[in-house]
Amino acid sequence: MPALNSITFFSRFETDILSGAKTITLRDDSESHFIAGETLTVSTFEEDKWFCDIKVISVNTVPFTQLTDLHAQQENMPLAVLKALIQEVYPGIEQLYEIKFKVVTP
Repeated sequence: MPALNSITFFSRFETDILSGAKTITLRDDSESHFIAGETLTVSTFEEDKWFCDIKVISVNTVPFTQLTDLHAQQENMPLAVLKALIQEVYPGIEQLYEIKFKVVTP
């Protein structure tokens, strides 16, 4: 069986992911290679601690200027907080990749 690809999240998002409150992640082009149907192992960024596997539902481009309240809802945070976080992680980014996912192993 081939090894699964992996993705990391800040540990503060673990509970939201496991509860189903967070169903997308917005990333830069370095993490745009995931494909729909792919299963990924999920670990915390800080400690590299595995906490679940997710299945990628879709990967779509979204310009930073076109982020909406729906994106924020799927990220489980207010839009202003989402935009500030993205600018902190990816300063000056214009093109994001929305990775929609569902948890397959809690």
